[in-house]
Amino acid sequence: MDELFPNPKCELIYNSDFEFLISVVLSAQTTDKKVNGVTKVLFKKYNIKSLKHANIKDLETILKPLGMANKKAIYIKNIAKEIDEKYNGIIPDNYNDLIKLDGVGRKTANLVLSTLYNKPYFAVDTHVTRVTKRLGLVPKDYDVLKIEKEMYKLIPKDRINKTHHQFVLFGRYYCKSIQPSCKTCKLFNICKNESK
Repeated sequence: MDELFPNPKCELIYNSDFEFLISVVLSAQTTDKKVNGVTKVLFKKYNIKSLKHANIKDLETILKPLGMANKKAIYIKNIAKEIDEKYNGIIPDNYNDLIKLDGVGRKTANLVLSTLYNKPYFAVDTHVTRVTKRLGLVPKDYDVLKIEKEMYKLIPKDRINKTHHQFVLFGRYYCKSIQPSCKTCKLFNICKNESK
């Protein structure tokens, strides 16, 4: 993983902590590439102050390419209001406050804490789930919570954030769900994927 991704980073494009949080919430059930296209438009038009007063229909139009535009429009409008009014524009640096925000679940909270605050939290998305199971790091029947807990046991604390990003990028570019690059994969020998 260090050979393939020596300096892994989240591929969402953002200019502030608030933009990062919103981008992660918008990334549910879609790609970072699509989110980056949408946020380019969204953040040109809205900041934290104006987003909390935004017209829902306008937000839905901007968010339409991502899917679930109705829900996501409500989430980000409510998040803007909460962050601005309750937290004075500062993104909370603890898990319990983050998951109280509309549309923020475990994965989002973990990614925010890891990326913005460099805390050792491991976010489990579809890429991480696929990679950990194919590499035999977790049993095939493990859910996201069990995978997360297992990663805390397997990965040294000071490597959690880096390894998480490496797994995401490895799953995105090599160990893809359809047509994985098995023939050129450096981890082919330890892979447990039956379809290889």
